[in-house]
Order: sequence, then structure tokens, then C-alpha cells
Amino acid sequence: MTELELKRDLFGSVFLVLDDAGRPLHVCRDTRTARAWVMPLARWLARREARALRRLEGVGAVPRLIDHRAGMLSREWLAGEPMQRARPADPHYFRDALTLLRRLHLHRVVHNDLAKEPNWLVTPEGLPALVDFQLAWAARRRGRLFRALAHDDLRHMLKHKRSYLPGRLTARERRILATPSVLSRAWMASGKKVYLFVTRRILNWSDREGAGDRRF
Repeated sequence: MTELELKRDLFGSVFLVLDDAGRPLHVCRDTRTARAWVMPLARWLARREARALRRLEGVGAVPRLIDHRAGMLSREWLAGEPMQRARPADPHYFRDALTLLRRLHLHRVVHNDLAKEPNWLVTPEGLPALVDFQLAWAARRRGRLFRALAHDDLRHMLKHKRSYLPGRLTARERRILATPSVLSRAWMASGKKVYLFVTRRILNWSDREGAGDRRF
């Protein structure tokens, strides 16, 4: 087996493990290489990802958690192209994406990062799959906060449908797009500006890094 580094930043490194024939086996996120002053945050994000993937075991179209210990998280590699490269134009893709989101939410998991096209894959069969669960939340119950975040998961998926298939949006989907949650409105009004200032000006880090190709 060999290891191919995909990404390295303040929060550690991500590498792909290949078998002897060069085929992808699994992805590892190593927080042991994170900068000391952000290591607690890096490990907290890895714990969130592990918790969500455990909750979603058997759901399908999300990576299977292989191991999480000693600052290392290993998860299944999913074959597919990121949305911005595959540019899905089949209405069935977005119908199946809705079904996938419903499965996540039935398991009391919200992804919280679906505005990013690289987190949506188009599999070789043309089906949707999701990756990068660092910001996901495995909730104890489906309370008001959970429902608001689930609504925003759905809105972000529909924004992608609007980009690729604007003529196939239903009247109900247009209403959902027109009604962001209170959390989403607050984020756009102030939270996002603070986030961008901290990540780009202070940390000199952009979460869009790698968006042009399949990174992890």
C-alpha cells in the first residue's frame, strides 16, 4: 500500500491510501500534524465527523467510518466526481439527492456544509453522494435548531439544482429557496463576515482550497 497526500493545512493533513495496484482504499485525516494552537479545534472537528459517520452507518452514499483514534480518522473512499466538475443535468440526480438528505435527517444528522459543490459527488452511476462531515451535527433529538439546520441543508441542495436545472424547480422548491431560516439570515448578515475575516485574514486559510479538483 502507498499513501498519496491530498491536502495539508493548519488543521493537519489528508491523504489517500492506495492498494498495490494504485486503487483508492480509504482516506485518512491526520490531526497530529496540525499547528499546536489549532490542534484542539482540528480534533474537535474530527470527532464531529466520526460521530456523524457512526450515526449514518449503513445509510449508503456517505463514507463508512473505518477508524478514529489517536488523532487519526480513516473513512471509506467514495468513487465519483465533485459536482462542479460533473455538472449534473439529470433531474433524477436531484430527486435522489433529496432522498439522501431525508435519510440523513431521519438519522438526526445535518451536514451543515452543503453549499460547497465539492462536498457533493456524482458517482459513476450518476447518483449523489456526500463527503466531508467535519461540520456535521449528530443531534440527540429533532428540536427547533435541528429542523432549522435541516431546512438549510435542503435549501443549499436546491440552490445547486437552481444552478444546473433552473427550469425544473417546482413551486414548492422555489418557496423553500425564498425562505432561509433565521440562523441562515443571521449568518449572512454578520456571522459569515466574521468567519471570512478569521479564516482568511488571521489564519490565512480558505475552505475553498481544492474546490477545483477531487481532493478528499
